Amino acid sequence: MKRAWPAFALCAAGALAGCSQQQAPAWQGYVEGEYVYLSSSQSGALTELDVQRGQNVAAATPVFALESGNETAARDEARHQLAAAESQLADLQTGKRPPEVRVTEAQLAQAVANASKAALQLTRDEAQFTAGGIPKGQLDDSRANAAATAAQVRELQNQVTVSRLPGRTAQLVAQAAQVEASRAALAQAQWKLDQKHVAAPSAGLVHDTLFRVGEWVQAGNPVVQLLPPQNVKVRFFVPESVVGTLATGRHVAIHCDGCSAEIPATITWISNAAEYTPPLIYSNESRAKLVFMIEAHPSRDDAVKLHPGQPVAVRLQ
Repeated sequence: MKRAWPAFALCAAGALAGCSQQQAPAWQGYVEGEYVYLSSSQSGALTELDVQRGQNVAAATPVFALESGNETAARDEARHQLAAAESQLADLQTGKRPPEVRVTEAQLAQAVANASKAALQLTRDEAQFTAGGIPKGQLDDSRANAAATAAQVRELQNQVTVSRLPGRTAQLVAQAAQVEASRAALAQAQWKLDQKHVAAPSAGLVHDTLFRVGEWVQAGNPVVQLLPPQNVKVRFFVPESVVGTLATGRHVAIHCDGCSAEIPATITWISNAAEYTPPLIYSNESRAKLVFMIEAHPSRDDAVKLHPGQPVAVRLQ
């Protein structure tokens, strides 16, 4: 027995060393992708499909286009209406054209000459009437003609002043509002036209295309299913005894069949609802079967190594 104790101690020490070198427990999980479904807010026939299933695209890459003849015509119409409204506003702001002003000024000069002639005639008739050379009726006619020509001069002077003025304030305000309304209509028409051409909002993998060129696409129906790398995540399940030790931001290692090395990831979400696996009626005896779902995201560069639906094993780092 004395000879056996050293051997037993050596075996026990070796067993403890082997236990300390065991890896951390691994939990089963799977890869999941949160797809981005690219669609248009407008309806139309699919005229261009610029990507293929399985293709990696960069951000802002054209993805598809719908027929846009009607929207192009509406945009052009709105553009012309805006130009017309702006021209009308400019016309109201500048008053009459110089040739129109010169016409009124010529009429004023003629009226001034007539008024001078009428005033001179009145002076003569007043002298003649005093000398008894003309009847009072002729003097009255001269006075009326002088007054009429003087009034015509004042009228034309006011017309020249008005012709140099811009439109009335209310007219200018109304026309400026019309310009803004036309500008808003053009922006709306341009937006609808832009909606017929859809680009990738971010880099990613084209998981699937759901329509073919020539098919009619209703507004809101997805045409391309895109998977950005940042939308790839791993879901795995840990027992109740472990979930309390985990926190968001903790690093884990993902192992998958065919991966040349473990893929690092970061825990981003921990479920606060327990699940049973397999489904059981809760009891103290089945408490050990409670599990919690955990989500972890790999980096963008590592995400391309994983595929949705792929089974994985996850270990704590």
